[in-house]
Amino acid sequence: MESSFAIIAEPNRRAILSLLAASEQSVGEIERQLRMPQTSVSKHLRVLRDAGFVESRVEAQRRVYRIRPEPLMEVDAWLAPFRRYWATHVDALERHLDRMAQTPKKGGSR
Repeated sequence: MESSFAIIAEPNRRAILSLLAASEQSVGEIERQLRMPQTSVSKHLRVLRDAGFVESRVEAQRRVYRIRPEPLMEVDAWLAPFRRYWATHVDALERHLDRMAQTPKKGGSR
């Protein structure tokens, strides 16, 4: 079985997960929004489902997919120790932008 990172490394799978993060989607809706062939969408959904990232239910004549948060929580937990590296930079950027907003503009308006 592929690791969670190998599964989400594939750009089409990340695109599918992004759509499903917004709302439940049918295969046809994913196909239309990503402009991918139905066979490709189904293949990627199968990989995501087998890895536990998504689950589906039958609704009338279609299968509707939604995200399962548990595998993403595992990825998030793995990333936790690394957040301090980018948090420092984001905090510094925020301070810089605050200083820029407080600095009076030179030259006046036109």
